[in-house]
Amino acid sequence: MDDSGDSGRPQPGAGGTAPGTDPDNGKPKRPAEPGGGLLMGRPFGVPVYVAPSWFVVAALITWVFGGQLDRVLPELGGARYLVALFFAIAFYASVLVHELAHTVAALRYKLPVRRIQLQFFGGVSEIEKETETPGREFVLAFVGPLLSLVLGGVFYGAMQLVEPGTVPGVLLAGLMISNLIVAAFNLLPGLPLDGGRMLRAVVWKITGKPMSGTIAAAWVGRGLAVTVLVGLPLLTHTGALGGTAQDIGGVETVMDALLAAILAGIIWTGAGNSLRMARLREHLPDLRARTLTRRAVPVESATPLSEALRRANEAGARALVVVDGQGNPKGVVREAAIVGVPEHRRPWVAVSGLAQDLTDGMKVPAELAGEALLDRLKATPATEYLVVEETGEIYGVLSTADVERAFVKAMARPES
Repeated sequence: MDDSGDSGRPQPGAGGTAPGTDPDNGKPKRPAEPGGGLLMGRPFGVPVYVAPSWFVVAALITWVFGGQLDRVLPELGGARYLVALFFAIAFYASVLVHELAHTVAALRYKLPVRRIQLQFFGGVSEIEKETETPGREFVLAFVGPLLSLVLGGVFYGAMQLVEPGTVPGVLLAGLMISNLIVAAFNLLPGLPLDGGRMLRAVVWKITGKPMSGTIAAAWVGRGLAVTVLVGLPLLTHTGALGGTAQDIGGVETVMDALLAAILAGIIWTGAGNSLRMARLREHLPDLRARTLTRRAVPVESATPLSEALRRANEAGARALVVVDGQGNPKGVVREAAIVGVPEHRRPWVAVSGLAQDLTDGMKVPAELAGEALLDRLKATPATEYLVVEETGEIYGVLSTADVERAFVKAMARPES
């Protein structure tokens, strides 16, 4: 299963601390790797991780395929499980090719890809931004199933070069069928599948509204989840997917129902997440630096904290900016540092000791909004930022905590 959506959308850090920031001093530290399992490599500069859940699925595939090999090639004996393990690895290598197709297309459109993760029931390409046009959205979604279809054709061609009923023949047949299934499943027209993104692109093109496309594809995805939950066990029980109803025992029926429930849950959850992220993108323009900024009072570095707070209270301000003798901003006094100073010590503590020195990345234009604002905060992690007018004049201080609250509020709005 594939979900190449932009689930890696950067978010402000919780609890008033920006991601990648030392909570004790508010100074940026080196960003951590996105993580997500065992790092396997960096094709095209994008980290590829294998999630712990993959090992569970690989073991399950090895067990099931090994049992099938016992019927087809009984002479293998216990070695059939080594062959089955090779099949599991080769299958997920095919899934990786599927995800790399999404990644290459995204990079071609200059969309950053956070990581690729191989996990339970497939892979995920975490693309951090939305495509700008429905045409690009369609292409970005279609290339994954297309590569799976191509791989199916390649394995079919390779089958013609080997003897049927041999280990290579059985492996190539299994890989051909599995890639065709991956392609067909991902072409189903419901989010979070690739077919759902293609449907979204079509509705977006017709209506001119990306949100309309997302709503349509997400609800089709939810309907698809219900269909999988009910239909997959029914098809298996009636023998429509191979075998006869008499061949199916109680254990197989329970396993089919469990598989259907897991698949349905993944699809339903993915469709809901797609709706939530689309709502967030709709409300991102509401995140404006100007409206979220706290009024600030300029104070010189030697000013005692108690005096600086007195001036702020008189002015109705909620932030302090350290300036030099000419009024040029040099630092922002961190709110967490102020809270950490006992009231009886504040007359003896200069604001300079509580300030974070300003860098160019910590100066945010007052008109910055939406994704551009979040990207700016992500690029230079800090707890507070100086907001300035186009002329360079101090407008105020933007706290990461305020951005976080506005972000959560946007996420909590009811569905369309």
